[in-house]
Amino acid sequence: MSIMKKITLALALSTTIALLATGCVFTPSGVPEDTTETTIAVATPSETEAVEEANVVEEADETEAVEEAEADSDLTLAQQNAIGQAESYLSFTAFSREGLIEQLEYEGYSNADATFAVDAINVDWNEQAALQAEQYLELMSFSRQGLIDQLLYEGFTQEQAEYGASAVGY
Repeated sequence: MSIMKKITLALALSTTIALLATGCVFTPSGVPEDTTETTIAVATPSETEAVEEANVVEEADETEAVEEAEADSDLTLAQQNAIGQAESYLSFTAFSREGLIEQLEYEGYSNADATFAVDAINVDWNEQAALQAEQYLELMSFSRQGLIDQLLYEGFTQEQAEYGASAVGY
């Protein structure tokens, strides 16, 4: 199965799961229907305090998000979108740095925007190599060297490929 087919399948699956998790179903007419129910509960004083503390944390998170958005305003729209796309890909499958740049280029981003996006996000490439190694071993059997060679082919460095193989038990 090609990487694009895997990505398309993963995106469809994640969209379906997200719709189900929010309680949204599609009627035969294709119109989304909200199936969630509303429940009203009375909070105790300790629950109220916990909610107030959570609101303070949420407000701090919102402030941080606004500051981050203001910092993002220095980025081009292509850079912002490439960052979002890179993060999206990494949320459902493992990539090497080089492989992620190539995938973004395949999606139509320039090499400069793709490289900028990949370098702008915080990624543990050793962890990605380990995840990729695990994914490969779920599909088929590899010798240690065969697995390392496959990881190298995917764009991981020698050190990352060796780390990935060791992380899965080789």
